[in-house]
Amino acid sequence: MKTNHFTCLLSVPMSAALVACSLFLPMPSFGDGKAYAQATAAQANQAPAITVTLLGTGSPLLSMERFGPSTLVEAGGERLLFDAGRGAALRLSQLSIMPGEIDKLFLTHLHSDHTIGIPDVWLTGSLPTAGKRATEFQVWGPQGTKEMMVNLAKAYEEDVAVRKENQNEVLKGLDAIGHDIEEGVVYEHNGVQVVAFLVDHGPMEPSYGYRVNYKGHSVVISGDTRYNENLIQYAKGTDLIIHEVAAAKPDEKSPAIQKILDIHTTPEEAGKVFSQVQPKLAVYSHIVLLGGLTDANANLAVRTSKVFDGNVVVGEDLMSFHIGNDVQVKEPQFKYVK
Repeated sequence: MKTNHFTCLLSVPMSAALVACSLFLPMPSFGDGKAYAQATAAQANQAPAITVTLLGTGSPLLSMERFGPSTLVEAGGERLLFDAGRGAALRLSQLSIMPGEIDKLFLTHLHSDHTIGIPDVWLTGSLPTAGKRATEFQVWGPQGTKEMMVNLAKAYEEDVAVRKENQNEVLKGLDAIGHDIEEGVVYEHNGVQVVAFLVDHGPMEPSYGYRVNYKGHSVVISGDTRYNENLIQYAKGTDLIIHEVAAAKPDEKSPAIQKILDIHTTPEEAGKVFSQVQPKLAVYSHIVLLGGLTDANANLAVRTSKVFDGNVVVGEDLMSFHIGNDVQVKEPQFKYVK
């Protein structure tokens, strides 16, 4: 089987981009149609080891197209949510996944754009109409996560008390448990391992990225970070890396914008990360465009290609990735209509 590799620069609409993107997936070469059909069927029947879905690819900037940062990882029968930004519960519902089906959340850090969706996933997910979570809602994150969940419970204690009384039954899904983590393995079950590693998000300390390992495959989620050597070490050998990115116009002089860029990763810096990690596929999420820059003129993948000649995708909400022998991109099924 011959594999063709091309740089996939997805700054064009997904409908066109996925045609180009298919060029970096393994493409069999057969002499007859029957053999090709058999190989295609075998590939279709091979379930991915890990499925990753971008629920939200945005930032604190208000957008109906890019909701707040949130990523769903499915492997070994586990559904793991990483960050819960604005609209996470809504994006889950668009996948026909009820918030009540999520009982494990991993936070990269405690900035509000990564946590503002927690009450929605947690509380809405306890309702019979939204999955009625059967177990406690558990949240892992940096120091302060446990206290945050205790205080969220206090903030909604009247709501929780009334719901428990009206339901007249034990509602475990309304119980929230926070865990303060340190670098290393923070979760392991059903063959799925979640490893937390420190990254550098300026004054927001500690901040973490995560690596999810399952059956010899993996995905790395950078969290918010500057260019970071520790991330590179933990990410080496991964199939897929989901990395944040921030950009402004080259002539941007605003001190406020420069301060924001200083705690994030530019496309050129991300390219240096990818060059050392050498993933099968690199994907941008938590996309921060400043100073009037837009998706149309940001040229994120083009800027990255100046220092990295591998495969780069500019993520969209509800885009998913199937990790097996290769990494396959699935176009979002939902489109926001203006």
